[in-house]
Order: sequence, then C-alpha cells, then structure tokens
Amino acid sequence: MKPHEFRRPGIHAVHSVNRFVFSVPDLASAEHFYQSFGLDVRRHGDRLDLKTDGLAHVWASIFASGKNKHLEYLSFGIDAEDESAFSQRIAEQGLACAPHPLSDGTGLWLKNPDGISVQLVVTSKVSPSEKSTPHPKDAPLLGQGAAPLRSQVQQVRPRRLSHVLFFTPDVPRMVRFCTNILGLRLSDHSGDGIAFMHSAHGSDHHLVAFAKSDAPGLHHSSWDVGSLDDVGCGSEQMRVAGYVHGWGVGRHVLGSNYFYYVRDPWGSWAEFSHDIDFIPHNLDWPAADHAPEDSLYVWGPALPEDFITNHEQHN
Repeated sequence: MKPHEFRRPGIHAVHSVNRFVFSVPDLASAEHFYQSFGLDVRRHGDRLDLKTDGLAHVWASIFASGKNKHLEYLSFGIDAEDESAFSQRIAEQGLACAPHPLSDGTGLWLKNPDGISVQLVVTSKVSPSEKSTPHPKDAPLLGQGAAPLRSQVQQVRPRRLSHVLFFTPDVPRMVRFCTNILGLRLSDHSGDGIAFMHSAHGSDHHLVAFAKSDAPGLHHSSWDVGSLDDVGCGSEQMRVAGYVHGWGVGRHVLGSNYFYYVRDPWGSWAEFSHDIDFIPHNLDWPAADHAPEDSLYVWGPALPEDFITNHEQHN
C-alpha cells in the first residue's frame, strides 16, 4: 500500500512523533547512557542526536545546559495536505508561538496548555502503519539448547521509537488539546491520572501518553525491540553498564507490551518495549476508563517508589 492509503479520510491529524528534545546538565553522561541502551548516538557540538540502528531518522536531540534535565519541545510529523488546516486551527485558537531557540525554526509552532513548545513539520510518517513484527527465530537443532551462550549475546539495538510519556498537571486538559488541536485519539485512560493517545492515521496503542504531576516534564521514552528475549537481554546489558535501577521485566495491561524500564542519570526512564498493541487507521479503538489496578501491569516486579517522580518540577 502507498503511504496515503493509511490515512483516515477527512481527518487532519499528526501522524508521528517526529522528535522529542530535552536538555541535561552534561552530554557525557547522556552519551554513555544511550550508547549503553543500544541507540546510535551522534554528537554535534553541544547536542546529541539519537538514532536507531540502520535508520537516518533522528528520534531525539539532547542539549547540554549545565542545569537540571528539562523538556524543551516536542515535534510532530504531519502530511503536506494538512498543513494549511493546522495553520488555521492554531491561528483561530491563538496558540501560535515563535520557534524554539534550539530548533531549526521550520514548520508550525504553538504552545500546549502546559506552556511547552510544539512543532508541526511536514515530513514522512515514521510511526508504524502496521503492527511491528518480531525478529525471526530459527528453531534450535536437535540436541542443542535454544538459549545463546551468555558470552555470545549481542548488544540489543532498538528498532524505532514507540512512544513518549510526559508529565502534566492536568491530564484531561492535555487530552482535549491533543484531540482538538493535534487530531490524536484517546486509546485508554485511568481517571484523571494517566491517558494514552494514538494517531488517527495508524500507530501503536500510544504515540504519546500523559501522567499527572505538579509540573510538565519527560517521564520516559519507549523503544521497540524485536523479541521478549531482547527485553530481558536489554535489562541485563544496562545492569552490566552500571545502570542497576529499573523496573521489569513485566507486561503492561494498556498497550499489552512487554517492558523493562531503566532509570537514566536524571531520574527519568528509557523503556525496552516489545509487542505493543497496534491501532490501524481504519479502526475505532474502544477507549475505556480503567481502574488503577488494571491500568499499569499484568505481571512483573513491584513498581519502584520513585517511578512516577517528576524531577523537573522544581526547575
């Protein structure tokens, strides 16, 4: 199928998280963390760009600020045919703003309800248009074990960005903004504590998600890997690299993905994710309000006490 065949007709909506951008005290710790995580990290002066193995797309940029970690802006991808409609929508709502000083200045710019800059840029769709397939797996030969030798395990290399979860003081307000302005759709939520949203043009169960906090901020980025074994091996590769504080391995309820989260040097998290639910462009997902105990995980270790702590709230 051609890319435009995955569009939901008559809907003006962002199709991808094009890039998320944040700043940290120094780049050396960020470079070591994300290289250990298995990303392709490229340094450009006072900026790191995060890519995945074999792809040219930049999923995230990290700047050195000398200050606490801080979410700078979020960039969404849109189709060229939607640009004028978005421009009109932004103007009518009085949301337009100047480009973020750390950006390239292109595209349409607006502020979300939390005061975070948002860029809408015409670009190719980088969110999936169908469910991601697992890595192919050969059956072991008779007389041989299926597990590899520990000494022969290769570094886990994420395939793409799956989603990003942000803190917000008002989850319902952010859901309304994403629905009415960005054209995203609610997948599932749990009261006013957390919400998951997908693209009308097809995406994973959530392209972005929002958790309640006293202030905006970045909670975690989630990266797709090709097997449950990759999730487990990813957890071990981060422990060996010195990042011992994590959560998992487990399985989520909303999104259904297998996960392991590792805490970064600034108190936020990166997730190895496998087999997340996919919502195609021609399906109306039955969004529901889930009880707290049914909104987080099916199985796995107990949630760390600091898992939902916003370390940006005092910036």
